[in-house]
Amino acid sequence: MNIFVASLPFSADDQDLREIFEPFGEVTSAKVIFDRDRNRSKGFGFVEMAEDADAQNAISELNESSYEGRDLVVKIAEDRPQKNERY
Repeated sequence: MNIFVASLPFSADDQDLREIFEPFGEVTSAKVIFDRDRNRSKGFGFVEMAEDADAQNAISELNESSYEGRDLVVKIAEDRPQKNERY
């Protein structure tokens, strides 16, 4: 299951994100989205967990929890809507 995580500190990196979720189960990927121009986190990222039950538990436990002084927003990642392509 793919999880969206917002309100991360700008200092957070992929390893930090992985460490937040590992106590809840197997993390298959963790990616903090970076602003290349500023060379820092945009304050959000995505975590993929192997088991849906573990992901649901992580969402329940971590949403609105405090991490480095910030209240995390943790929820199921939504698919991006397809852009209409015109030819």
